[in-house]
Amino acid sequence: MPDEIEKVYTPDPLEKYSFRDRTLIRIADLGFYAAIRLIGSTLRWETVGQENLDAVMADGKQPIYCLWHDRIFGGTFYLRNRGIVVMTSQSLDGEYIARFLKRFGFGTVRGSSSRGGVKALVKMIRHMRRGLSMAFTVDGPRGPRYEAKTGPVLLSKKTGNPIVAFSVECSRFWTVNSWDRMQIPMPFSRARFMIAGPICVPVDADDSKLEAKRVELQRALDELVETGERWRTGT
Repeated sequence: MPDEIEKVYTPDPLEKYSFRDRTLIRIADLGFYAAIRLIGSTLRWETVGQENLDAVMADGKQPIYCLWHDRIFGGTFYLRNRGIVVMTSQSLDGEYIARFLKRFGFGTVRGSSSRGGVKALVKMIRHMRRGLSMAFTVDGPRGPRYEAKTGPVLLSKKTGNPIVAFSVECSRFWTVNSWDRMQIPMPFSRARFMIAGPICVPVDADDSKLEAKRVELQRALDELVETGERWRTGT
């Protein structure tokens, strides 16, 4: 494995952080890893839309996975150990998120819509051309909540790989008092992993076409949330 790809899956050194921050990062990393591992293993999973992902793979393409930030807990467990590369922010929060993701077999590139996003996107393009799948929390790292950004659309245009929106809905969950109101599944809940149809972006897409595809992604994610809520509430 080339050094550049190996680095994607290896935790970054923490020398640039203070002793206090290094301690917080390690505690948060281990805490989230343990919680996701323990709770995720008790969930009763079912999958809807697997044929959409299978069609992407059968076409010889790599998916660009997209989800809302509040579904990261369940999504991390379900998609573990598949070598998917995730964009995480360059903040302190992004550091511990990157570390626990790597414990679950993900890779990471560092950047966000506000810091280092262009550099991270260039890395993602390069890695996709080497056969790696990518993932975005498309309203992260700080919102606005449930508002899709353009990163996945640009990546699809540059690589020819399709966007695959997905969501996780749990029958019972706690909601964290955070900007994204992150959902933490209750142990032994039912969990539904839902996959939308692929969204393809032409290589010659202009700004208006890119915006139309961003809106298409927004709509796909919104519909997945609505479908999941109907399933959960039985309405």
